[in-house]
Amino acid sequence: MEGAFTGSRKGGNQGKFEAANEGTLFLDEIGEMPLELQVSLLRVLEERKVVRIGDHKERSVNVRVIAATNRNLKEEIAYQGSFRSDLYYRLNVFTIHIPPLRQRVEDIPNLCEKFLRQFHQYYGKGPLALNNSALQLLQSYNWPGNIRELRNIIERAFLLAINEQHILPCHLPDEFEKLDIVKQSYSIGNLKDIEKQIIEQVLQQSSSITEAAKTLGVTRSTLYRKIEKWNIQYKKSAR
Repeated sequence: MEGAFTGSRKGGNQGKFEAANEGTLFLDEIGEMPLELQVSLLRVLEERKVVRIGDHKERSVNVRVIAATNRNLKEEIAYQGSFRSDLYYRLNVFTIHIPPLRQRVEDIPNLCEKFLRQFHQYYGKGPLALNNSALQLLQSYNWPGNIRELRNIIERAFLLAINEQHILPCHLPDEFEKLDIVKQSYSIGNLKDIEKQIIEQVLQQSSSITEAAKTLGVTRSTLYRKIEKWNIQYKKSAR
């Protein structure tokens, strides 16, 4: 027997930090790490030494650590106490903020193309593109699950359209069908009509352009431009 437990061996088993020695270790979802493990991680970062499971010898490591999280760790520290402040400041040497997918919808076409190529290679067939309507729906969605959610939805649509050339809106989940209905209900033409109706109504109820502009939350000059643009009739005294 090499060790006292199943799978152990003399000298212990090499861990992640030792395997990444002289290289880079990526720690995803660092905000999910239990407090007891945070203590161990902080010790490794401070001392640059590890001890293998099943061994007592300290081994020096030189590892660049990249940690990622979608949580607000400052709030976790201040209000919930679920993340150690000393570990946070030890990790937070250089920060890169990646905006959520909903704030960079221009990336969605390239991401979809990448995922479709991957799925096409894995399954050996299937669509390599989305039609414009499906792509527009994806770009109109809020994406609470960010890129992981996009990848899952694309894989689902890919499998439903595996014998087709393009992914269509009908291949997307139900929430996108509802989004499509709303989008059709509030098309560009309809939005223009709604805006015109609101301005006309506010002008009728206001004693002056200044009051109407204040009610609408725009400047007088902006309101005048819209009145001219839509050829809106109003009481000339309401200036």
